[in-house]
Amino acid sequence: MVVSLALLLLGALVAVAAPRLVSRGDWREREPVVALWVWQCMVATVLLSFALSMTFSAAAAWQLVRGRVFAPAPRGVVEAYALGAIGPWSAVLAVALACGGLWTVAMLTQEIRRAQVRRRERRAQLRVRAPRLPGEERGGGPLVVLEGERPGAWWLPGAAPQLVVTTSALRRLKGRQLDAVLAHEQGHARARHDWLLHCSAALAKGFPQIPVFAAFRDEMHRLVELAADDVASRRFGRLTIALALVELNEDRGVFGPCPTPDAQLPQRVNRLLTPVPRLSTGRRLRLTAAAALVPLVPLLVAFVPGLRALG
Repeated sequence: MVVSLALLLLGALVAVAAPRLVSRGDWREREPVVALWVWQCMVATVLLSFALSMTFSAAAAWQLVRGRVFAPAPRGVVEAYALGAIGPWSAVLAVALACGGLWTVAMLTQEIRRAQVRRRERRAQLRVRAPRLPGEERGGGPLVVLEGERPGAWWLPGAAPQLVVTTSALRRLKGRQLDAVLAHEQGHARARHDWLLHCSAALAKGFPQIPVFAAFRDEMHRLVELAADDVASRRFGRLTIALALVELNEDRGVFGPCPTPDAQLPQRVNRLLTPVPRLSTGRRLRLTAAAALVPLVPLLVAFVPGLRALG
């Protein structure tokens, strides 16, 4: 049972400390893809710690679960975990963590269903505003043009993803700016950023008091845009995508003195126009490897007593 408590404390420690540790320095703006990986590893560590804690707590509380978890293990391994150390509290802890797991699944399911409903509604609106012409194939091409006085461009995910652009945006975007916008949105689609946003939103909604989940959601919305900006800038140049962002959003007041819901847009444009050097390849590899090792810590905590008993 000591192992279960240690895993619970480890998950709580990472949940509290991870946002502060990851937020240090400007490396996230310089390497948003690496930052996305680091955040995913931190969240995975928290969830894995709680899941293992639930497993050992259930094994301590109920003989049936213990028999399943330790079925092939020698008696000495089972004794090494001291499963009966805190008595009836193990059942309370197991049930609480199990409820948390079920609540997480429920929130994720709800988030995915809402996203599917929004996607169907947007596709229905798209069919009304841009109906298929006679002889046009179902689903159309990857680019859809809508009549509209307000410039806009957005990616519509699905089985046949499409980039929707308004006529006002076409009039504003010059040269290769439209290609840069398309590359930006394709970067979102290829990296499946929508799944990251769904998962982060579900965790933050289900457990708003846990710091790492709230920070995870906020950072995902920012980092996925920075990562997609980098995809477009590598193909068409930083100036091209920066000017495209300005052309699409300058009429929305996002570049004025008053804060708006899209307040990160000026920061994105400034980042593109005043680039800082990327991290060295060695440092990127070290960060990636270090983040990948963090989820192994709860596994070590879980298996070290058994390995010692076998040794």
